[in-house]
Amino acid sequence: MSNVIDYDHGISAIDSGYVRPMMDAIHLVVEDRRAALVDTGTNFSIPAVLEVLKQKGLGPEAVDWVMLTHVHLDHAGGAGGFMRIFPNARLTVHPRGARHMADPAKLIAGTIEVYGKEEAARRYGDILPVPVERIVETPDGASISLAGRKFDFYDAPGHAKHQVAIRDGKSGHVFAGDNFGLSFREVDWDGHQFIFPTTTPVQFDPPALHKTIDMIAGFNPAHVYVTHYGRLSEIPEKAATLHRQIDALVEAARPLKRAGPDRHRRMTSAVEELVLEEARRYGAPFTPEQVLDVYRQDAELNAQGLEVWLDSNN
Repeated sequence: MSNVIDYDHGISAIDSGYVRPMMDAIHLVVEDRRAALVDTGTNFSIPAVLEVLKQKGLGPEAVDWVMLTHVHLDHAGGAGGFMRIFPNARLTVHPRGARHMADPAKLIAGTIEVYGKEEAARRYGDILPVPVERIVETPDGASISLAGRKFDFYDAPGHAKHQVAIRDGKSGHVFAGDNFGLSFREVDWDGHQFIFPTTTPVQFDPPALHKTIDMIAGFNPAHVYVTHYGRLSEIPEKAATLHRQIDALVEAARPLKRAGPDRHRRMTSAVEELVLEEARRYGAPFTPEQVLDVYRQDAELNAQGLEVWLDSNN
């Protein structure tokens, strides 16, 4: 399987190589032989991106922008490394995330806390700082230009407070990061795309996420690009599905607030059952084990995020 999917409007999805094939996409936009990345994956993603640029007749000097949807490390862990090899690039980031790009110490500490030092290093490599003078903060209403192609930025909380949605002025499409769910290509069926929300720690906010999904759908884009994984179609239908699923996650989580020492196990099981229930509703001929092979890690992370939300907001 190729590590790149070329769409129209000069947009491609490059497999970052994070964890497993087709889990984590870096989106490349090329306009008049100038290039921009949306998210970076990790430092280990650099060779794949350079190879795709080479295939398109472009070198590192052609990259003008690295645009981050948010600063979680599967999206931004490679930002410092990429900026070292892209001499002309500037990096865009939500104002809440800018300080973490200039000084990633807290990102590193948080990652070690979750994964341990060895596993954090294996997943992400060295998290390098980005020089402050190369960082462009993109609050709600900001815009940048790639060879005359405009990109508009919108504050998009719900998954993380430091997340933006990026609307491409040429195509009308939206780069949503993690705010428009997870949709892995392994469980596509009969031309349809399975989708499920991500409530990953630590800033899941259901009302804000509902609002962000409505905002993205309200742009009436033909397509939305998610980091996990690639281009989505049938956007009104998917927005309605995400709203229903977020409510189902919240309702499954509430009774477990005081579940005791086995709360995490029960929460994870509840999320897994919701994933399987959605797969049954979707009607695809996959076994439960096939579905969970794709979504098990995210069910675990969703359970963690729901627990943080319960403890912080209820």
